[in-house]
Amino acid sequence: MKWQLLMAFLGYLGFMIWFGWWVSRNAKGGDNFLLGGRNLPFLLTLGTTVATMVGTGSSMGAVGFAYLNGWAGMIYGLGGACGILLLAKLFAPVRDHEFMTMSEEISYYVGAHPVVKNTIAVFIFVASIGWLGAHILGGGMYLAWLTGLSPFSAKLLIALGFSVYVVIGGYVAVVWTDSIQALVLFVGFFLMAGVALYEVGGMAEIANAQPALNRSFLSLDKIGAVHGLSLFFAVLIGVLVAPSFRQRIYSGKHVKSIRQSFYLSGGLYLVFAIVPAIIGMAAYALNPALENSAFSFPYMAFELLPYGLAALVIIAGLSATISSASSDAIAAVSVLIRDIYSLVFKRMPHAKDVVILSRIGLVMTIGIALLLALLTNDVIGYITNMIATLMSGLCVCVLFGHFWPRFNWQGAITALVVSLLVSLAIIVTSNWLAFWSNPIMPATLASALCAAIVTLITPMQKHTSAQALAILQAQREEMQHD
Repeated sequence: MKWQLLMAFLGYLGFMIWFGWWVSRNAKGGDNFLLGGRNLPFLLTLGTTVATMVGTGSSMGAVGFAYLNGWAGMIYGLGGACGILLLAKLFAPVRDHEFMTMSEEISYYVGAHPVVKNTIAVFIFVASIGWLGAHILGGGMYLAWLTGLSPFSAKLLIALGFSVYVVIGGYVAVVWTDSIQALVLFVGFFLMAGVALYEVGGMAEIANAQPALNRSFLSLDKIGAVHGLSLFFAVLIGVLVAPSFRQRIYSGKHVKSIRQSFYLSGGLYLVFAIVPAIIGMAAYALNPALENSAFSFPYMAFELLPYGLAALVIIAGLSATISSASSDAIAAVSVLIRDIYSLVFKRMPHAKDVVILSRIGLVMTIGIALLLALLTNDVIGYITNMIATLMSGLCVCVLFGHFWPRFNWQGAITALVVSLLVSLAIIVTSNWLAFWSNPIMPATLASALCAAIVTLITPMQKHTSAQALAILQAQREEMQHD
């Protein structure tokens, strides 16, 4: 059965590769490869957003977390839903500025200062590699357990699986394959949750099987209010400033369609939040002695479903990993080509070279992420610590930049440095980490406070918003000419 499942997964990957090539075969030029021509309609934006949201954390992490902690498994979904709804409300209008990357957007807020753009580019590139590593890690662990492959082979197969169609088709392939995978995801997860409810005997029986502490509101009596809030804000901030979600804004057809797709995605994700919790808690009710809680989802599939349906559900879980990974890969290479290339070579790449450079960049980026994924097996810890270390400062930058015209480049650099230092200090101090669970809240608060102080004691930025936008536009136009 393990070999049959492996062959089914390989067949699914083969279809995704073919489909990605087919939908992108007429896409030409760097703008199409990296942003789909900035013309994605509502349904494609919706499909790719949903697929990206239901990623490694929701499939493996949240179900395993619910197995151990009951209703706390909903926190991941609640944080993600709030993040995407805030993103729609606050930042969908930046589509009109035609940014290519998040580093462009943040530098716009501080007068297009090159130090900020270059520093943010490095942060975002590293963060995207971190996200990629998390998806490869989660999917590889999942696949190894299911098929008997070694962890190394499984992680390598996951990385190769999504990299092929991304390298071939670019962003167009990503959004179309994401949309197909979103359908597979929802069918698989809701099917599993429905069967689990039936087999265990309904919600009352699932709840009764839980330890007493897990029956409290979001199991906060079990995990603690501070730990619950830390996880919630880690996921919320991860969505609010994730480069892959910004990519959806920059590539959408117009602000209205972006907002509509994000609002609907957030609503669907709010509903979806209970699904991983039900699956994880049902797995605990059926077998409270699983050796590894991370494999609650595949355990339930094979325990309750006929083999064919179980394979569909398992592939749905793997689809979550693949769809999210492909999105983060294309976001990373956009930063690499738009920002880091010009930082290194002091010029923008020629238009005729963008596609080939992007493909080389994808292979390099995914390769680095694969190496990182081989170093750890803790999915949730990997994600939350990486978010706090690299993204809490980015969150301060985008919020201050969006709401506070006085915010300047000195404040932005301060936000990044302080968040990095505070996060690392908490991670290496066991007592602090035990209290906070992850560094997201203290890192964000310290970053915001220090950035505000530095902004107030340093000169205002010299360029107006219009001048900053003109500077960035002139840089982008260099890519359009040989």
